[in-house]
Amino acid sequence: MHIKPRVRIVGAERHQLAQHVAGRYQEGESIRELALSIGRSYGFIHTLLEEAGAGLRHRGGDHRTRPASSAGGAE
Repeated sequence: MHIKPRVRIVGAERHQLAQHVAGRYQEGESIRELALSIGRSYGFIHTLLEEAGAGLRHRGGDHRTRPASSAGGAE
């Protein structure tokens, strides 16, 4: 699905696009991948995801701290 540039998307069409994008995002696609495939900006896709109520993932993967014993330091 590629959308014409500089065309305003409103109403039912926007709602349908937001649901489509949210479904793909929930399946694992990144915002950047979605933006590239649809032909819109990162910010536009981010806004659509917010409008669709999609829970946004955090950036950069797992940031949980490791236990001190597995940090590789001397015991």
